[in-house]
Amino acid sequence: MDKQVLLKVRNLKKYFPVTSGIIFQRETGSVKAVDDISFDIFKGETLGLVGESGCGKSTVGRTVLQLYRPTAGQVQFDNINLVKQKGTGLRNIRRRLQMIFQDPYSSLNPRMTVGEILAEPLKVHGIAKGSESLDKIRELLDMVGLNSDFVTRYPHEFSGGQRQRIAIARALAVNPEFIICDEPISALDVSIQAQIVNLLEELQSRLGLTYLFIAHDLSMVRHISHRVAVMYLGKMVELTERDRLYDNPQHPYTKALLSAVPIPDPEVEERRSRIIMEGDVPSPLSPPKGCNFNTRCPIAEDRCFEEDPEFRQISEGHWCACHLVQ
Repeated sequence: MDKQVLLKVRNLKKYFPVTSGIIFQRETGSVKAVDDISFDIFKGETLGLVGESGCGKSTVGRTVLQLYRPTAGQVQFDNINLVKQKGTGLRNIRRRLQMIFQDPYSSLNPRMTVGEILAEPLKVHGIAKGSESLDKIRELLDMVGLNSDFVTRYPHEFSGGQRQRIAIARALAVNPEFIICDEPISALDVSIQAQIVNLLEELQSRLGLTYLFIAHDLSMVRHISHRVAVMYLGKMVELTERDRLYDNPQHPYTKALLSAVPIPDPEVEERRSRIIMEGDVPSPLSPPKGCNFNTRCPIAEDRCFEEDPEFRQISEGHWCACHLVQ
């Protein structure tokens, strides 16, 4: 795998303001959806991003793509600072970055045929038109395993898995280099999930794509990812190679997450001890002082309630944010 850095994120923050008052609205606080995270994605790899619902995973993806403008921080794609791009410049760079959304039922316009849905990005970016556009659309449908005669059908005529294939074809229409997969399989039947993941892997191999794969299914993330990052309450707590994370997790939160993943070997499962996290996830509107995980951590010490741990490299290629990990 090529170790050239394609996407570089540094100190990224995305806060959503909270206001009160009916007429004279004033800001009373902010939801810290993404709170000072940094990571790299290498060209040709898949970085899995996992964590509980509401931890900020999807917000990271949308902020990287500039669908949400960041509160602070830098997002560099191929040495281009996306945060400073506007208008035509941002539209041109978006040809190289695309997104597959979570819900295939709401991400496709029900009033447009499949042909019109796939023709739109080709028209917007001036890639193809007329008969050339139709040939490209048929090629895209074939690429994602759909009948090329589906161009005149509407989204309601398809199953969830087929709709997600259409969404993937739409993302591929502009020949992107980097695709953010925002929980692309969570709304699908279990029997279809593996097909979509296998399709994404096949397309990556054929087209040289780079993925940020956002999910909460840890077993599926292990299958598709080269490296895995773990988020908790807006912060990144651990990042390393896939096998190292699953075989030797260091952060208490990662250990608790992985202990909940069933193992298909009854003898190993019987010997394994579950780590049960007590309490609820704190509100991102008022995260705890010190480490965000201190309210649920089974090994928290006094220092954890006072100092925010640094996200630091604990060994080659292994990053962790915990005072108690050496």
